[in-house]
Amino acid sequence: MTVLLVMAKAPVPGTVKTRLCPPASHVQAARIAAAALLDSLDTVRATPGVTPVLALDGRLADAEEAAELTAAIDGWQILPQRGTNLGNRLANAHADVADAYPGRPVLQIGMDTPQLTPAHLDDAVHRLTLSDAVLGPAVDGGWWALGLHNPRHAAVLATVPMSTASTGRHTIAALRQRGLRVESLPLLQDVDEWADALAVAASTSGDASGWSTDVIADGCPGRAAAVLPGRSEGEDAVHPEARPEQHGNGGRFARQVAAVRRSLTLGIPR
Repeated sequence: MTVLLVMAKAPVPGTVKTRLCPPASHVQAARIAAAALLDSLDTVRATPGVTPVLALDGRLADAEEAAELTAAIDGWQILPQRGTNLGNRLANAHADVADAYPGRPVLQIGMDTPQLTPAHLDDAVHRLTLSDAVLGPAVDGGWWALGLHNPRHAAVLATVPMSTASTGRHTIAALRQRGLRVESLPLLQDVDEWADALAVAASTSGDASGWSTDVIADGCPGRAAAVLPGRSEGEDAVHPEARPEQHGNGGRFARQVAAVRRSLTLGIPR
């Protein structure tokens, strides 16, 4: 049985999603992060035939939506993240899972793609049975998922530059240098900046017509073009390859982003 590893940071104001600020406040950004994590946990729970594990950085007791998050991981194995940077923490999390679940393949995701559905994860688990590794590329050049038959190969992540436009390419190269066959998963958009949050919220909202490209651009046409490649003004603000299902998960996330968007429009104190 595949271990489904979620890498997450406790959504404490001032420590998560700080690139959403401004326009969001640190509290609003943390609430958005909490909603994204809750949606991701829901998706993992709804994925059949996997063992869920959470690698956590920080204390949920200090987080926004602490009670709901604590209830959502009831029965999960919780591992503390170890390492001084993201590459080290990822490599160590895979190694810790390898120790706890010897011989089991691992599919690892984060909390930046709340639009994920059980179908996405089930497909990734299946593809992992056919290859040594799978990697889900992100629109920004990073990746949203990494699956490994032998999670100890994740040691290469300690040498890969993280959070760059070439992280995905370097990750694939590092894995192939180990002689691994790497299969690609569908391209998805992750949430880093405010325009990303609006675009992903639009992709999961039941009222996508209310999230125009102009709104997602947030006054920055260049940013909109980067977030929405190939989309023209007036079209749905969703990357075409990032929407295998019209409306997947991400309900809490979409509602939280919409609430912050309304407060910004109305000038409500944050």
